[in-house]
Amino acid sequence: MNRKTFVRIGAAAAGAMLMPPFAAGTAAASPPPWPSGDPADESFWEFLREQFPLERDRAYLNTGGLGASPYAVIDAVTTKMRELERISETGRDEQLWKEIKTDIASLLGCGDDEVAFTRNTTEGINIVANGLPLRSGDEVILTTHEHVGNALPWLALARRTGVVLRLFEPSIQSQQENLDRIAALFSKRTRLISVPHAVTTTGLILPVRDIATMARARNIWFFVDGAQTAGMFPFSLHEIGCDAYATSGHKWLMGPKETGVLYVRRAMLDTVRATSVGAYSDGGFDFLKGTLAFHPSAQRYEYGTVNVPLRVGLWEAVRFIRRIGIRQVWERDRMLSTRLYRGLREIPGVRVHSPEADDMRSAMITFSHEALPHLELQNHLTTYNLRTRPVGEGGMAALRVSTHIYNMPDEVDRVLEGVKTATTRTQR
Repeated sequence: MNRKTFVRIGAAAAGAMLMPPFAAGTAAASPPPWPSGDPADESFWEFLREQFPLERDRAYLNTGGLGASPYAVIDAVTTKMRELERISETGRDEQLWKEIKTDIASLLGCGDDEVAFTRNTTEGINIVANGLPLRSGDEVILTTHEHVGNALPWLALARRTGVVLRLFEPSIQSQQENLDRIAALFSKRTRLISVPHAVTTTGLILPVRDIATMARARNIWFFVDGAQTAGMFPFSLHEIGCDAYATSGHKWLMGPKETGVLYVRRAMLDTVRATSVGAYSDGGFDFLKGTLAFHPSAQRYEYGTVNVPLRVGLWEAVRFIRRIGIRQVWERDRMLSTRLYRGLREIPGVRVHSPEADDMRSAMITFSHEALPHLELQNHLTTYNLRTRPVGEGGMAALRVSTHIYNMPDEVDRVLEGVKTATTRTQR
C-alpha cells in the first residue's frame, strides 16, 4: 500500500492526533484511526513501516549502530527549526525542558530531575568518567567487549590519572558466570563497575540489577552503558539501582542523530561532578563575588546554546514509542530476532554468537560462517539488499543483525536465504 494511504504523527500535534502526509495544497481529510497494537497483527506493523522513509527494497538491519527516524520525528525537527528561524531565537524554555524530560523519565523509570540532555551515549560516559572522584590506583571493572564509546573514555582516564582498568570476558552461557567473573575482580581498590546493559558484540543482556546489588553491598559505584537498550525493551532505572546510565537518542529510540540522555541518580548528583559547565548549569552564581551553586538537578551537566529542534525531535521519538507501547515494541523485536536466531542455528557451518537463553538475548543477533570471512559474508548479503554490521570488538570477526519495529519477517527470511546461499557457494 502506498505511504500516502497511511498517516504519521504530526509534529504540531504530536501524541494527540495523526496528520496525513498530504502534499502542499492538498485538502485535508480525516486520518484513518491508529490501529490496534497487537504484536500478532501484522497489518499494524505494516502500518508502522509506512511511517518511515526507509527504502522498501533495502532491509535496514543496523539499528544497533544507527536507528531510522519516522516521519513524525523528522517533521518535529524541521517544523521547530523553521519556527525558530523565523524569529531567530534558540527556543530553549524551562517549561519545554520539563515536559520533554518528564516523558523521557517516564519511559526510563526515573525522575525528570535525574535526566540531562547530551549529544550521545559517549558524551554521557565522558561526563561520568571525568566527574567521578577517581584517583591513581583506583580500579574500574569493564568487559572485554566494550564499544569504543565506553572504552576510550576509560582508557583516556587511565592514561591521565593512573586509574587501573580490570576486564572480564562476558559469558553468553550463564548470568551467574558473569556475576562470578565480576566478583573475581573485586579488590580493596575497586571503585566502579562500568558495563553495557546489552553487549554490543553479541547482544547479551547483562544482569544489571544483580550487578547493582553486588556493587551496593561493597560500596562500589555502578555505571551502565545503555546505548543498546533504551527503546528496545522496558526497564526501570530506579528498579535496576545503578548510579548512572547513558544512552543515545539515535539508536533504538529512533530519534534525531546527535541526541542522548544521561541519568544520574539523585543521591549521586554531587558525587558526579559537573566538569564542563556554562549557561544553564548553575542554580545561581555571582561572578564578581566568586560564588557558584550548581543546578539542583542533572541539568548541571548541560551548558550553553543547544539545538532545541533536536531535543523536540527526541521528545517526538519517545512519544512515538510510548504510543505504540514499549512492551509491544519489545514483543515485536523479540519475535523478529528469535526468528533469525533459530533460523541461523539450522544452517550448517554457521556459528551463532548470541545467547541461547531467551532472557539473555536482545534484538541483536551476531553470527559467523566457518568457511567465509565475515566481511566477505557481509558483501555477499549486500547483493540481497541487506544492511548488516561487522563486529570486530572483543577480538570477534562476525556479523550483527539488529531487528526493530520497521523490519518485517520477510526481511529476516531474506537474511537466512542469503546466508544459505553463501554456505552453498563455499561448498562448491
